[in-house]
Amino acid sequence: MVRGSALASLIVLCWTSSVPAQTVYPIDRAEILAGARFDFKVELPGPVDPANLKITVNGADYATAFGRAGAFIDREDGKDQSALILRDVTLTTPGNVVVDVSDGTHQRSVTWSVYDTGPRKAKNVILFIGDGMSPAHRVAARILSKGISEGKSRGKLAIDDMPHMALVATAGSDSIITDSANAASAYATGHKSAVNALGVYADRSASPFDDPRVETITSLARRRHGMAIGVVTNTEIEDATPAAMVAHTRRRAAYDEIVDQFFAAKPDVLMGGGSANFLPKSAVGSKRKDETDYIARFRDAGYQVATTASELSASAAKQETSKLLGLFATGNMDGVLDRKFLKGGGVRKFPEQPDLTEQVQAALQLLSRNGAGFFLMVESGMIDKYAHLLDMERAVYDTIMLDNAVRQTREWARARGDDTLILVVADHNHPNSLVGTVNDDMATTPNVPLRERVGVYDRAGFPNYPAPDAEGYPARIDVSRRLAIFSASLPDHYETFRPKLDNPNEPTVKAGDDGTFKANDKYKDVPGAVLRPGNLSAMIGASVHSGEDVILTATGPGSESVHGSMDNTDVFRVMADALGLAAGQ
Repeated sequence: MVRGSALASLIVLCWTSSVPAQTVYPIDRAEILAGARFDFKVELPGPVDPANLKITVNGADYATAFGRAGAFIDREDGKDQSALILRDVTLTTPGNVVVDVSDGTHQRSVTWSVYDTGPRKAKNVILFIGDGMSPAHRVAARILSKGISEGKSRGKLAIDDMPHMALVATAGSDSIITDSANAASAYATGHKSAVNALGVYADRSASPFDDPRVETITSLARRRHGMAIGVVTNTEIEDATPAAMVAHTRRRAAYDEIVDQFFAAKPDVLMGGGSANFLPKSAVGSKRKDETDYIARFRDAGYQVATTASELSASAAKQETSKLLGLFATGNMDGVLDRKFLKGGGVRKFPEQPDLTEQVQAALQLLSRNGAGFFLMVESGMIDKYAHLLDMERAVYDTIMLDNAVRQTREWARARGDDTLILVVADHNHPNSLVGTVNDDMATTPNVPLRERVGVYDRAGFPNYPAPDAEGYPARIDVSRRLAIFSASLPDHYETFRPKLDNPNEPTVKAGDDGTFKANDKYKDVPGAVLRPGNLSAMIGASVHSGEDVILTATGPGSESVHGSMDNTDVFRVMADALGLAAGQ
């Protein structure tokens, strides 16, 4: 039996062991580019007397190490929790850095690694991101665009035919499964972050805009070398991947504020969909919550504004064009299959959307006018959107489009003497697999259910898509023997085993006001359709990301650093090293 002071000691011991230790940002094992700016924050688990707070950096008082003291917050968000934050600091000496924090009761120690870069190797860096592009998408794109005979492809994709390759791990700081926000943020900053976060460490504060920031590669490239900056996508420009190149918020859905941050950053080239959040609230099609007209603001800031493919071409051709804003749809742009062949989706409303190749051509034309070089991020973002919707054909056609954009860029770089580092990578995976073919030749086997026509092993054979056109696209996808690509993450839905020829797939619809989803009855009566019970919560109406490594391929100066097994934060390091972005370089 425990009595008296022994019981009191036990209670104190239990209480102190249950209270979490301090949280330090940047987090433990963070890798920090020498000279890159970041915010330093310590979150304390309870109220603390600042006189008892001791923070050292490699044994020295933190204020001495960083050159100034931070702001102490007695009660963060009005709660019994203290914090200290110091904005916009740098570390310039490479090596390990040990941060020790003590508040008189709790102690915490984290270690950072500050790294240098060598001299600049590349004049330009172009980062291509196939959002959600899985190996199945790449293989299917190769089969459709190049053809296959007796087991051998008749050609290689430009994204695969590169001298350096690596597998890239994608986990975030809070989960083994990442989303596009913290995945692209890792590429843009070299720091891990949490799901939905862009350019910040997601802290405990109520505001999604005051979290500890880390500097992006676009900021570094402009600040260190005066380089031009380009951000190109076929999704909404405010969406996670393009936004990660400049934005700082832990809430990726804050589209209005992300547009604000794009305007503050003023990239030289900014292209995609998403005009709805640039338009004032009173304008038709607007999604803004205020009356700010950001298209007018960009135009007043010296930007040429393009809303169609012809306007884009004309603006880029003008020698006097130094800044370009291209907004080609109120939401996401349409993929290749709808734009070029089926005319579904939003094509009727926005009939002259440029292809990703046209966007990239215009971006290269404009950005290359900067003698200091440029950084350009290009996203084929609808691959991910279609993969979420189990719309495999549309995802594959947009993978071919990405490959065309990479091919033309590699030709552009060769003509310049290969002064450009080109990287191609997915931000995360989708659990898609190419399992065989679907043979639904109704004339020869009219009574065999479609499910029984999924051919595997020798029964798969080869698909019979028509020969591709000059851009690598077969004219038809509704052939009698086509690729069978299925996802391992499923909502309840009707599987039709057929491509969707009218509009992009909608596997689910909302079941009611409770936030749940059900299988879309639209496909219920399609001949051969099968109701597939999902393996996801009813709260999730689409396929989800998966945690496998993604493929990175690279060519150009600095690409030799791409090899073996890497982390997504290493992609930033490869680019920073190629551009010599560390302090002193």
